[in-house]
Amino acid sequence: MEIASLGEFGLIDRLTQDIKPQNESTKYGVGDDCAVLHYPDTEVLVTTDMLMEGVHFDLTYIDLQHLGWKSAMVNISDIFAMNGTPRQMTVSLALSKRFTVEDMEQFYSGLRMACDKWGVDIVGGDTTSSYTGLAISISCIGEARKEDIVYRNGAKETDLVCVSGDLGAAYMGLQLLEREKTVYYQMVEEAKRKTATGSVPNGSVAGAVPEFQPDFAGKEYLLQRQLKTEARGDIIQRLREAGIRPTAMMDISDGLSSELMHICKQSHVGCRIFEKQIPIDYQTAVMAEELNMNVTTCALNGGEDYELLFTVPIGDHEKIQQLEDIHLIGHITQESLGHVLVTRDDQEFELKAQGWQPL
Repeated sequence: MEIASLGEFGLIDRLTQDIKPQNESTKYGVGDDCAVLHYPDTEVLVTTDMLMEGVHFDLTYIDLQHLGWKSAMVNISDIFAMNGTPRQMTVSLALSKRFTVEDMEQFYSGLRMACDKWGVDIVGGDTTSSYTGLAISISCIGEARKEDIVYRNGAKETDLVCVSGDLGAAYMGLQLLEREKTVYYQMVEEAKRKTATGSVPNGSVAGAVPEFQPDFAGKEYLLQRQLKTEARGDIIQRLREAGIRPTAMMDISDGLSSELMHICKQSHVGCRIFEKQIPIDYQTAVMAEELNMNVTTCALNGGEDYELLFTVPIGDHEKIQQLEDIHLIGHITQESLGHVLVTRDDQEFELKAQGWQPL
């Protein structure tokens, strides 16, 4: 079904008709000029992300349902990175004519699955036309008590540096998808050449392209990390249950090195992290070797892991060691000592921010 047959408001009604608020703070959601929210005793957290086709995602290898899921999760992750609880979300889309109503239903299906997982209400947004493809703008609203909010500027000398999960897998998943995409397009170009030279008599390009099956065997975890992003609200819950309040925290969207440098810069401190303690999954290491890439470089600079990077007081060392899926990778130092990476053979290098640069 063409979107024009429904119009803007018809499309919005179709995508949001059965959305029911789950949070007490949502007084009124989709259906009026503004959503109405009420937060009497807590601080309000607001984050916004824009995702552009061809820059942040490629519809050659991510379907619209996974894209909807990921678009929601990267915003929800920002609320968790402030030690908050996500509550509401607005969703704005710019669409070209190649997208159908069914396409948008798939997108909203993934979006709503992500929101339902963390109890987030979709309360509004906007749609408009686009001449260049798909653009997605999402804002997520959360709450936290004033004393619970964790900023990037709270790291102190001797604090421990920790990360959740493992690093580099999402980047390796992207490299895997890009590799298989390249193989496919090489096959298409070869088919075009054969058709143009008459090697395929009376044939079409489509008929000359062999059936293509991407080689993903044994690398399913890498694809999951790239295509089905998870916000680590479970880590926030474990920290709360253990009575640990991080002194500084952010999520790893642009790469560990870049995020750690943000914390150090805003906290006016240095850091010392250890290569051997950076958590890396086996599939990540194997894929890096296949591509002749340094796996530590991938873990430091790859980005899109959406794990949590945080610092805690040294007095919480024993508590941190007892928590599952949290890894101690170094400690905070005086600002004058700089930002140091200690390699597996005990050499020291200056840590540089080489992660994703959006502009």
